[in-house]
Amino acid sequence: MTKFRIVAGLLGLLLLLGFLLPPAIKLKELSLAAVMLIGVVMAAYEFYENLRQRDEHK
Repeated sequence: MTKFRIVAGLLGLLLLLGFLLPPAIKLKELSLAAVMLIGVVMAAYEFYENLRQRDEHK
């Protein structure tokens, strides 16, 4: 079950990048790219924290 959570989380991060990247490339606004990068970093950190928390409960 843990491998499924890892794959699902990575797929979610990849889909988030796929959703946010085209507008950032097309609009080429630095402030928009910065806000999107902050959102992706927050999502990646949440994914990392969830994985770490699962390992601590074992």
